[in-house]
Amino acid sequence: MTRKVLILSASTGGGHNRAARAVQEEVEKLGLECKIVDSLKFVSKMVDTVISKGYETSALYTPKAYGGMYRISDTKVIRKGMDKNLLLKFITKRLWKLIQQEQPDYIVGTHPFPVMAVSKLKEYGYTVLPLYSIITDYTIHSAHIAKEVNAYIVADEYMKSLLEKEGVSSELVYPYGIPIEKRFLEAIDAPSTRKEFDLKDKFTLMLMGGSFGAGNIIDVLSDLLKIKEDIQIIIVCGRNSSLYSKVERYLQTNNKTKDILLLGFTDKMNALMSVSNCIVTKPGGLTTTECILKELPMIIPFFIPGQEKDNLDFLLNNGLAIKPTGTFPLDVVVKTLYDYPEKLERIKVSMRMEKKEGSAEKIASLFE
Repeated sequence: MTRKVLILSASTGGGHNRAARAVQEEVEKLGLECKIVDSLKFVSKMVDTVISKGYETSALYTPKAYGGMYRISDTKVIRKGMDKNLLLKFITKRLWKLIQQEQPDYIVGTHPFPVMAVSKLKEYGYTVLPLYSIITDYTIHSAHIAKEVNAYIVADEYMKSLLEKEGVSSELVYPYGIPIEKRFLEAIDAPSTRKEFDLKDKFTLMLMGGSFGAGNIIDVLSDLLKIKEDIQIIIVCGRNSSLYSKVERYLQTNNKTKDILLLGFTDKMNALMSVSNCIVTKPGGLTTTECILKELPMIIPFFIPGQEKDNLDFLLNNGLAIKPTGTFPLDVVVKTLYDYPEKLERIKVSMRMEKKEGSAEKIASLFE
């Protein structure tokens, strides 16, 4: 009988689902059955709305409050108090029904809530199934640590050390890196990509607009348009049509000289990143991993307090990104990288040393 892997994800940001799909792709290559379930949606529409939409709203509109809650919740006292948390109890009860329904041989969680819930089920004796936790940020939060996890897959050896500091056995921690879908890592023909998007062969900066609020991206564009050097800008707004319209109107009024490609959603991110010299973005876990694997130097003007701040700390400490400041604003940073390409190369070398290829395959091999 074919063995089955059940991956429990959540839609609090896109990273958890993207990591789940990357693992599913490699697990199925081994001939195993693999199913991804959005755990919060399965529990109830209301729970999903409260947690997922609550995260999006607070992170976008009240980031300082979100960051404060993130720090307050990152304590052992709060972790112990989760035993009495009614929401977690409800999630646990519903996920037990899912496990009975799916009858998996292995359970993987790409989000802390389902990992905590399944760990509780194991503590209470409902199941003995192996539980794997994939942590999709360059940090460790108290919510990531659960008593009955059989293996933690983390982004880097630093995360392994952080878990060991919290009492997790080193034998349970695998610093394989955050899993990325294979198609994102395919080799790209740069001339063909430039021809397809009518891009010139010159210094190209990518701006991940979908990760910023409308006000922030206009501030970023205002700085970039100050640059006198002959640069080309690719702006990706994702599925945010309102943001696309605001950027389009701003450029019509303010851009006179720069070559700019404005896009909404595109499935050609791999190709576009491959022809870019650097990227302006926020430090989400999956985006950070993609940039490291592509050896694409990161410029990070904004971040959401919480895990993104921790991700940024990791990047800066390892020479993988630049954070513009009042002393060194964004336009000065980009001009410097344009004038002194060896500075870009230095970051690329650090990324080459840091990147962890084959994460999804290594995770899948744990089920062989």
